[in-house]
Amino acid sequence: MSRIGRKPINIPAGVEVKFENGVLSAKGPKGTLTQTVHPNMIVEIEGNVIEVKRPDDDKLNRSLHGLTRTLIANMMVGVTEGYKKELEVNGVGYRVQKQGKQLVMNLGYSHQVIMEDTEDITIEVPNPNKIIIHGADKQKVGQFAAKVREKRPPEPYKGKGIKYVDEVIRRKEGKAGKGK
Repeated sequence: MSRIGRKPINIPAGVEVKFENGVLSAKGPKGTLTQTVHPNMIVEIEGNVIEVKRPDDDKLNRSLHGLTRTLIANMMVGVTEGYKKELEVNGVGYRVQKQGKQLVMNLGYSHQVIMEDTEDITIEVPNPNKIIIHGADKQKVGQFAAKVREKRPPEPYKGKGIKYVDEVIRRKEGKAGKGK
């Protein structure tokens, strides 16, 4: 049995969970999330606990078991606490600012890079070199953060660019360090 798939998921207080026609929906203080569950997976809601079971030990069912449980657990965390990603902007003249619902970035290009925040993702800019992305859906928060980072990924020589706060950039020596 899958060790992760066997674990029951506790439904936090203030969260409404419904399972109809293979779609699990959770409504909480941070918003509403829905997840389509594979038809092979059996989802049982008893009281304030959700259990995911599989019909047999087929390879597909084994692989879906832990995945389904983790996706549902991420939904529970998302609708109660939410997810956030923090990005850091390093480089001379590189800065970001929030203008209404737009994230305006000066990243050393001849133009400003502008990104809109969506209805389920909010962007915070506490200072000109920090971006915080909030949202209920873990996948969407991570995807949006990756798109922002993609606009100017960190380079290995000076470390200029947009990086995650916890990311470590492996630095390289330049041309001058080779002859010594």
